[in-house]
Amino acid sequence: MSFFRPLLTIILTLFLLMICGYVCRKKGIIDNNSSKALSQLIISVGQPMMIISALANAEYTPENLTIAWQVVLISFAMHTLMALFAFLICKLFKKNPDQNKIFEFSLVFANAGFIGFPILDSIFGEGVGSFMGAFYVISFHLFLWTWGIMILARGREDIKLTPKKIFLNYGTVPCAIGIVLFLLKGVITVPADSVLTPVFNACGSFFGYLGNLCTPISVLVTGALLATISLPKMFTSLKLYLHSAIKLIAFPIVMCLLAKLVGLSETYILLATAMAGVPSAATITMLAELYDIEPGYASQSVGMTSILSTATLPIVMLFAQWIASL
Repeated sequence: MSFFRPLLTIILTLFLLMICGYVCRKKGIIDNNSSKALSQLIISVGQPMMIISALANAEYTPENLTIAWQVVLISFAMHTLMALFAFLICKLFKKNPDQNKIFEFSLVFANAGFIGFPILDSIFGEGVGSFMGAFYVISFHLFLWTWGIMILARGREDIKLTPKKIFLNYGTVPCAIGIVLFLLKGVITVPADSVLTPVFNACGSFFGYLGNLCTPISVLVTGALLATISLPKMFTSLKLYLHSAIKLIAFPIVMCLLAKLVGLSETYILLATAMAGVPSAATITMLAELYDIEPGYASQSVGMTSILSTATLPIVMLFAQWIASL
């Protein structure tokens, strides 16, 4: 349980950041325009730089290369299973097709980057967790811009899946750049006393500084988002509690048990549980607003899972630690 205190610390920190964002919105410090601007900043600048930084700053070793492709395979398998489970679960609901789309989408796609990276760092150590997280989100973005768009496009002629959306987006492009930079370390060695060393160090710091914007700003925006919706309505919705129970408890426990069943190591059991147990991706609120698909319900889904995850994530991670030790 050595990871429990660092994990609890980061969870409480994120909760306090969420409260700060909530207060800022209530006080008018963050309004609609600034919230959208901050969201765009994170999506188009912060998130890509966070991915590139995690990959480019990682040490190239045969062991890390092995970890990289194994994490990609695990992530692909997890997203496939979660997509299947979510699809079958949502077949049980007949009313309100648009709301069901949001329900299904937000079950499959978790906040793997903004919240997942610091969570993994708290478990595996600074930089180590982010390195694994950066390879995990490769599958995340491939699924998001294929299966995710297909979910939202059901019954809609104006939402189309295009090759550009699949291969050229704010997730896949930085993943590709980061992978190239990581692999180049295996063939190019720059001496410490080289005149190019300060340039490479400055580039690394550049990616790192911008990537570090992601977590605080994204959680502040989530908190501000909570201030725009009816909290009593959110906290009295049985469907939201069902969604949260599946997303935050059932899915991580199932992934944990499956990881143990197929013989994965403790590291990968904890990785699978953590990435399945973080709250729903904030991306759904932006896509819901863009395509006018129940944006209010999307906000409530993200808000509810973000709040409840501060209690559920430490519990499911302790469960994963116990399962891994058997």
